[in-house]
Amino acid sequence: MKAAQKKAQAKAEYNAFLAECPSRQLLDRISDKWVVLVLCALGGDHNPGPPSTAHTDAPKAMRYSEIARLLAGVSQKMLTQTLRSLEHDGLLTRTVTPTVPVTVSYELTDLGLSLHRMTRGLRTWAQTHMSEVLANRENRDAHAPQRQIPG
Repeated sequence: MKAAQKKAQAKAEYNAFLAECPSRQLLDRISDKWVVLVLCALGGDHNPGPPSTAHTDAPKAMRYSEIARLLAGVSQKMLTQTLRSLEHDGLLTRTVTPTVPVTVSYELTDLGLSLHRMTRGLRTWAQTHMSEVLANRENRDAHAPQRQIPG
């Protein structure tokens, strides 16, 4: 069997419903909120306002500090881990420019841009439907039986 045939066969055999499938690890990684937000940031989806009115800029390279400022609440450790994992998977590139001080920027690859299109939809859906989800939670909590604390 030729290498191309083996690759095609392996690709056809990826099935995330199987425990040993490597695509499960990838799904775990890309479903992380920080991954989604980093992809959206680098993809240009960081303008304020509701998703229906906020325009998106073109994808662009960003420095670490720009990404950190944009992603409120992300720790330095988590952002570094997220950027490293995305680079390892080929979803973004890290460019070091020898300036004083050294400048490091991150930019989506073509593979990362293709995933960004999907994550943009998730982010938009979450922002659009958050009030409905909160109302459902509130309604469910109001009608849930109160737990008795043994004492």
